[in-house]
Amino acid sequence: MQSETTQHLCEIDDLRIAFRGHDGTPVDAVRGLSLSVRRGERLGIVGESGSGKSLTGRALLGLLPPAAHCTAKTLKFDGEDLLAMSAAKRRKLCGRQMGMILQDPKYSLNPVMTVAQQMAEAFALHGPKVSRREMRGKIVAALEAVHIRAPERVADAYPHELSGGMGQRVMIAMMVSSGPRLLVADEPTSALDVLVSMQVLGILDEMIEKHDTGLLFISHDLPLVMSFCDRVVVMYAGRVVETCAARDLAHAQHPYTRGLLAANPPLVNPPEELTVLKRDPAWLKESQGVFE
Repeated sequence: MQSETTQHLCEIDDLRIAFRGHDGTPVDAVRGLSLSVRRGERLGIVGESGSGKSLTGRALLGLLPPAAHCTAKTLKFDGEDLLAMSAAKRRKLCGRQMGMILQDPKYSLNPVMTVAQQMAEAFALHGPKVSRREMRGKIVAALEAVHIRAPERVADAYPHELSGGMGQRVMIAMMVSSGPRLLVADEPTSALDVLVSMQVLGILDEMIEKHDTGLLFISHDLPLVMSFCDRVVVMYAGRVVETCAARDLAHAQHPYTRGLLAANPPLVNPPEELTVLKRDPAWLKESQGVFE
């Protein structure tokens, strides 16, 4: 039987990310965050815009902007220390072992390259060299795997010729075709309607089951996270304020989480007025900036 530690695909302990403000003083964006993801687990991260959700995912893949100051006691992937890893070795992990699906394919896909050109570029970076014919077959197979009905036509299309849902499927195909062990999905359904969102989530579910992939699912949609994820981490101002099983999120105890839930009124018998979230200064009590 595997130990508790070896079951963890990624481990983060005391992650801190800060930026310099206009006056030179530090601005803390992520403050002392700790979490872990197991193989095959779907971990949701929820919170308001600016709470540090996306920065946490980018820190794992080494995609933080140069202006970011990042420290952590532990930042590991599959037992390997990411902070001690060389930049070249860490880049090799991206795409092969770790992937990221961004929020809007319109801004993630290159508008002047066809889908096939972009996928071929990604596959060439993270796989063995193959012939043009084999590459074409690999691209079509990847598009078929995400249930695109006309993969040949979509492969030759430009991003502006695709719907939002189709573009998101292309992004998923690019990220999961190599079978990454960790996938960071940053608001992958926010620009999609309900039906297409469910289809995209179904595709993600298939990929997780097929490759035993750990998923870090970043979202504002609490009901969606409750139905799709296994566990949920609630972030406020760069800190984790609560962690619970997704099925128990509706019964969360922290007042911030309760406030987020109250901001999602039921469709049946909705309240006349939405509850206004009252923030407690005690939630912000932490050490000041990390810059010395």
